[in-house]
Amino acid sequence: MEKLLWCLLIMISFSQTFGHEDMFKKAFVFPKESDTSYVSLEAESKKPLNAFTVCLHFYTALSTIRSFSVFSYATKKNSNDILIFWNEDKQYTFGVGGAEVRFMVSEIPEAPTHICASWESATGIVEFWIDGKPKVRKSLHKGYTVGPDASIILGQEQDSYGGDFDAKQSLVGDMGDVNMWDFVLSPEQINTVYVGGTLSPNVLNWRALNYKAQGDVFIKPQLWS
Repeated sequence: MEKLLWCLLIMISFSQTFGHEDMFKKAFVFPKESDTSYVSLEAESKKPLNAFTVCLHFYTALSTIRSFSVFSYATKKNSNDILIFWNEDKQYTFGVGGAEVRFMVSEIPEAPTHICASWESATGIVEFWIDGKPKVRKSLHKGYTVGPDASIILGQEQDSYGGDFDAKQSLVGDMGDVNMWDFVLSPEQINTVYVGGTLSPNVLNWRALNYKAQGDVFIKPQLWS
């Protein structure tokens, strides 16, 4: 009986921690600079990753002001096992396992921006797409495996597993359509996602999102079509 009650308490605690919601046409809004406001995402798969694709929309006025985190995926072995970060010198940083490559842009993203980033261990090839257009492929951390049981954070950049946030790296603005797959999407599939398709994401699914919002984070209708 005691074991049954303990399991029930764990289930209740978990249900209060992560909400499960269809976020179609919705966005997380981070209205002010903070080191206490963020969204934790629960991955559908706990397995190590030898390939992945992440796609999302973000909308912010910070791009001309300072750097900020776009997507932070930490594991017990590496706080930057997957990182997408905007640098104020007109570059995106894309990191896997602590190693990084950068992608220059010709225009500052001031309108709602859609990005997709993919990587595969077998070749180390990285692809980075901005508003449906690819940057030149690069190579990163060939043979690496992204660890399991990730802490996935929107709105902040993790310097340790699930924490050590810096307000000066926080996102101020909107984020939505966050999806993730455990394989590399083809160019045709990237285009499908860009125009609104979903392709059944199996790591993070915006249409069935497990999340917990902490601090001043709000859910509002998307400002992009």
